[in-house]
Amino acid sequence: MNPWLLAAIIAAVVIVVVVKRLTGEPVNAKELFITPAILAGIGILSLVKNTDLTGTDLTWVITGAVLGAALGALRGATVQLSDKGGVLWQRYTGRTFLTLIGTLAVTAGFNILAAKMGMHENARPLQLSIGVSFLGESLMVGYRGMASGIPFAPARTR
Repeated sequence: MNPWLLAAIIAAVVIVVVVKRLTGEPVNAKELFITPAILAGIGILSLVKNTDLTGTDLTWVITGAVLGAALGALRGATVQLSDKGGVLWQRYTGRTFLTLIGTLAVTAGFNILAAKMGMHENARPLQLSIGVSFLGESLMVGYRGMASGIPFAPARTR
């Protein structure tokens, strides 16, 4: 697949997710995890196809994935959860965006350090970074939602 087309698709998906969460949306367990899983899967697939990976690359990829998931969970802790119509709703807040800016700075610093320590550029798929970050956020929102006792929204029928 053309890398520019893939980047455009990923950007569109991220924009749609952020806009929906900014305006507020019901929390459906399946929808909470499907986008992060797809993005992370695409990132992992690109790593698997990369035959030039070194042990250094894999160490930094794994460390970066753990960091990204943790930063996503931190962001997920700032998402507003509420009961709307008897089901769980989520909405991004100003704190969510402040956390996002901070996590982007931490991630940028991590990537600079990884590159200086020998990680190859092609061993850092953006899809994986975005996917694990959203996965961390989804895990935190899911955990907080379950702890709230408010039922998740049912799956949408097509």
